[in-house]
Amino acid sequence: MKFDNTILITDADGTVLTDDKRVLEVDKAAISELINNGGLFTLATGRGVAAARSVVKEFMLDSNENLLRLPLVVFNGAAVYDFIKDEFLWKCELSDNAVSYVEIVLEKFPDVAVEILIDDTIYVVSTNEFEEMHLDFAGIEPVRCSYGEVPKEGWIKVLVIDRPEIIDEVIEFTRRNPCEYVHMVRSYTMYYEILPKDVNKWTGIQKLLEILNIKEQNRRIITAGDYMNDLEMLEQSDIGFATANAEDIVKETADFTVCDCNSGVARDIVVYLKGV
Repeated sequence: MKFDNTILITDADGTVLTDDKRVLEVDKAAISELINNGGLFTLATGRGVAAARSVVKEFMLDSNENLLRLPLVVFNGAAVYDFIKDEFLWKCELSDNAVSYVEIVLEKFPDVAVEILIDDTIYVVSTNEFEEMHLDFAGIEPVRCSYGEVPKEGWIKVLVIDRPEIIDEVIEFTRRNPCEYVHMVRSYTMYYEILPKDVNKWTGIQKLLEILNIKEQNRRIITAGDYMNDLEMLEQSDIGFATANAEDIVKETADFTVCDCNSGVARDIVVYLKGV
């Protein structure tokens, strides 16, 4: 079939989700065509399990069939989650040394908003207007508590949220004071993420392929994204697509640039793949 051995893995926000967090009907049709002609489709998202649930619902068809049949790469590559079985298939957690480093960063920037993500729970230990916007967009209700009330084990990622200029300062501080036990990435102008060492979306995709028992010689991986947390998967995949709304560095890393996230990214990709 036309898309045998083709696996399309896209970012969610800013890529296959519109600005108002919908999946366009033209994109659903394109993804359905891909699947019906032998291809596979899933997401690699920075969202954790709780925030990704609303995204999964966006891929429902009128027939009550969901286009997201494969597990998702979540937490920017730190876990693979099966939303059909509602269970983790794999996850990576921050080490004790990593948690200690997080505490150093938060002591330096006590006024930033902070989310600590553990499994299906988001602990908000400090907030601001950007954090509240983030929670509203994600459609989730977190556990609001003090830092001391957060369990000290099982951390998958820490999300720091503030004005872009404050995030610039946080990034500069971590560059001057690096930590070998974490991987840090800016996932939006107002978001800075602290992840386990050596974790990114591409490593999460590799783990997904291992779980699905898909061998390297039997697949063609197509990825799409818009921000710095997508760079590794765009660079390492067989074909990487950037959206028109992507950061310049993302467009430079990708093989091709398609339309913006409000205009049919999946459709453009499938049209391209049909021609090669």
